[in-house]
Amino acid sequence: MAKRKKWQDLTITDDYMFKLIMSYPIICKHLIEIILNIKIREIKYLDKEKTFKNNYEGKGIRLDVYVEDEDNSRFILEMQVRDFGEEELGKRIRFYQSSIDYDFLLMGQKYKELGNSAVIFFCPFEIFDGKRRLYTFTNICKENHSIKMDDGMVKVILSSAGEATDDIHPDVAAFLDYMNGKIIQNGFVSEIDNTIRHVKLDGAKEADYMTFQMMIEEERDEARDEGLREGISKSLTMLKSLNISKDVALKKIIETYSLTSKEASDLIEANW
Repeated sequence: MAKRKKWQDLTITDDYMFKLIMSYPIICKHLIEIILNIKIREIKYLDKEKTFKNNYEGKGIRLDVYVEDEDNSRFILEMQVRDFGEEELGKRIRFYQSSIDYDFLLMGQKYKELGNSAVIFFCPFEIFDGKRRLYTFTNICKENHSIKMDDGMVKVILSSAGEATDDIHPDVAAFLDYMNGKIIQNGFVSEIDNTIRHVKLDGAKEADYMTFQMMIEEERDEARDEGLREGISKSLTMLKSLNISKDVALKKIIETYSLTSKEASDLIEANW
């Protein structure tokens, strides 16, 4: 089981702290603007009950930051803390973009009325060739790169492990350095760092974090128990099909799954 990280040890690369800091509109708005090179008058947080309540309490929390601007454009930001490989990264982004379009269509919009969208992932590890810190993807014609299909969708992946270059906004570069634990003289990063320091002094937010962690651990325990029961049930079905006696099956289940005699006996009675 992964060790629970202490509240005071959380950094911007921890998913919980990232979403908490992105709940401050001035920070979230500026980060979107400097990555996409656009201007936004204001943003609003969509489906707030399901995304993340300000105090992160409980049920239905989604693991993304989902916002909309005044022009009906929508943005998802995520701190992708685990490296599952490039293929899964791409499929995850594809799923997020399809979710945005589904939300648009639920509002009764026609295809031609779909707003622009962007999915932005922050990765504290190398991606692709490992040489860049910013990768922006749009639909370009394979046969003629001068032709672009303007569907309003943009995919951006940032890597704090990439090589530093001067072709990205200074605040973006500073944010990526901050992901690596490096604080440079930069107003935007200083604002984020000060906000994190202030948040960590808030006892209510710390309590919310502890509650959230316990909820996650309970869900993991339930999933693990369910998986164990399913595995044992399949094992018993196989043993029964081989005409193994209950006594032999009992011994096998105890040895394989480190169960007590009573636990194994109860499972055999329920599944034999």
